[in-house]
Amino acid sequence: MAAGGEGGGDVLCLFDVDGTLTDARQRIKPHMAEFLQRLRARVRVGIVSGSDVDKIKEQLGGDVISKADYVFAENGLVAYKAGHFLNKQSIQEHMGEEVLQNLINYSLNYMARIKLPRKRGTFIEFRNGMLNISPIGRSCSQEERIEFFELDKEEKIREKFVADLQKEFAGKGLTFSIGGQISFDVFPDGWDKRYCLGILEGDNLKAIHFFGDKTSPGGNDYEIYSDPRTIGHTVTCPADTQRICEELFFNSGASIPS
Repeated sequence: MAAGGEGGGDVLCLFDVDGTLTDARQRIKPHMAEFLQRLRARVRVGIVSGSDVDKIKEQLGGDVISKADYVFAENGLVAYKAGHFLNKQSIQEHMGEEVLQNLINYSLNYMARIKLPRKRGTFIEFRNGMLNISPIGRSCSQEERIEFFELDKEEKIREKFVADLQKEFAGKGLTFSIGGQISFDVFPDGWDKRYCLGILEGDNLKAIHFFGDKTSPGGNDYEIYSDPRTIGHTVTCPADTQRICEELFFNSGASIPS
């Protein structure tokens, strides 16, 4: 299948950000940014992240909206296509204030009982399509982030927290998804990264290749990775992402897979 011109073609490569295009919460490397533009000459390129637009811009550049064919912030609850704003959804309107406040109050009380080597600020970040909950606090330094991540791998801090919330809020229509290094997301059922696929349905794409690093059950890439509407690729780091894309779309004599 042929695809030509920037953002042309009917094949889409849809990328997670942290651990896929960048190191966790770091800026994209220049060579990776250049590679994405080379890739756009072959296929369409899209971004899907649980982060808000400002954080995506911090990591991928302030011009990311115009340099990608699609940008789906907050799993697609805030969406852009061809540089233009598409739509926005609101978690408070969907959930209602009572459930939302109960969730916030319960989470703050739970975190108050957790003893960590360090705690910083912004333990709950309110976004359009989700709550992002961080036991250490999102204002931690990079060194503190890594320290917590290593501790979390041993003590399953986030995993235990999510299990408790799933029990407490069973039947409330909420999904809990662990991603990145220091936090997890809470959102209405169906508002995971698959949400963006509904937006794409009218664009007559023949194939959507998704690339992500948290593709195991419980990870925030799992649902979209395993969805029958996508061709899922598990990656371990940005270099791995580039390697797989090179093999799929740039190998001599290879046709674009669909």
